[in-house]
Amino acid sequence: MTTKTLDFSCELKANGDTGTFEGYGSIFNITDKGGDIVVPGAFTETLATQKAAGRMPAMLWQHRQAEPIGVYTSMEEDAVGLKVKGQLALKTARGAEAYELMKMGALSGMSIGYRSRDDSYDRVTGVRSLKKVDLVELSLVTFPMNDASRVSAVKTIEELDSLSEIERHLRDACGMSKSEATTLVSRIKSVSGRSDSGELGELIALSKRNQNLLQP
Repeated sequence: MTTKTLDFSCELKANGDTGTFEGYGSIFNITDKGGDIVVPGAFTETLATQKAAGRMPAMLWQHRQAEPIGVYTSMEEDAVGLKVKGQLALKTARGAEAYELMKMGALSGMSIGYRSRDDSYDRVTGVRSLKKVDLVELSLVTFPMNDASRVSAVKTIEELDSLSEIERHLRDACGMSKSEATTLVSRIKSVSGRSDSGELGELIALSKRNQNLLQP
């Protein structure tokens, strides 16, 4: 059985520099540019089968089988569609590239690679309803066919786990040099009196109030 693709677009927020993101790989009950609709329950069996086998559909770049760019950590159907969470492989060239483009908003599309198990075709409207599919892969793509499905979240600084991650965020997302970021985090630690394993929420709030610490 031939694997087909069905595209969606995804709204993205960056999660610091952890490479994690979330969004919808498919939106239910919306006709895409190719005349297909995914109905609720279409992914139920394929997700259960893959969960039982201890695996997830592949995360690919533009449907290229030779270019995996990370892994999915969660997939589930909700009232909207196929909700997913993923982790990009930032130490690979393509994974890092995808993440930078996602943070900029230049890449926000998602597209499923699937095999139809049960569908129906309406000859009057020309619309095909996908009732049951085998989900093979879910790609990040540039030009989706359905604008409703987008990456919805990329981890924010409030969700970072360590001072080293905050340091990287200050460098990469806020434009600080390595020495500036290191100095700010060190001074925040000194002011807060907390270690790396302490409550980072207070530390982060403190950093927002003390940006002027770097000023002469």
